[in-house]
Amino acid sequence: MKVDALSVLVFPGQAELATYAAHEMAHFLAARIQAKGEARIILATGNSQIAFLKQLIGLQLINWSKTTLFHMDEYLGLPGDHKASFRRYMRERVETLVHPHAFHYLLGDADLPIEECERYSNLLSEAPIDLCCMGIGENGHLAFNDPPVANFQDQRLVKLVKLDLACKTQQVNEGHFPTLDAVPPYALTLTIPALCKAERILCISPETRKARAVRAALRQPISTDCPASWLRTQPQATLLLDQDSAALL
Repeated sequence: MKVDALSVLVFPGQAELATYAAHEMAHFLAARIQAKGEARIILATGNSQIAFLKQLIGLQLINWSKTTLFHMDEYLGLPGDHKASFRRYMRERVETLVHPHAFHYLLGDADLPIEECERYSNLLSEAPIDLCCMGIGENGHLAFNDPPVANFQDQRLVKLVKLDLACKTQQVNEGHFPTLDAVPPYALTLTIPALCKAERILCISPETRKARAVRAALRQPISTDCPASWLRTQPQATLLLDQDSAALL
């Protein structure tokens, strides 16, 4: 279906969703590499992305040596080898398996985090982004653009933000941290305009726990109360749901 400019597909289950997303991304990137000689990609982390990434890498359809990869966010102050670090997530699930031309990491433990935001912004700006693969948080966030800090007109590409309670609770419930107090209070994140600069967007959002956020994104007014609602203004985006995440539509 279409919701404003956003295409929405609903699959019977997570396996079917992951298979479709992996093939869609692989064929798109193969075409981009053939046309341009390279592709630049932003990837998301989180439990909802694991099945998709596994399927994608298993296809062996992409010349990864022609790709430059980015990720969306990282906790402020967290070392790259921490079990909850998004750098570790990407190294273990992507980089060491496919060996891209480059994987640029956002250094959450940089000594000067504002300068780190500028460094990463410059890397993102070196050439157009071909594809952004993202998910929707339980509070409707995109990357770490939680409702209190989301800005659809942000002039920055990367910024330092405070995480809201719902976001931190999700991190605990997913098993990344033992308690709320253990979750870092701040993070570095790509902004919503940075994510939406991509020529193609795939938003992969399965599971029952995402159903309320999906309903808010598609049925409530477009606003920062649910940052994912902004996807309805993006004709290059496709939202991929399973029966569970679409259950409240």
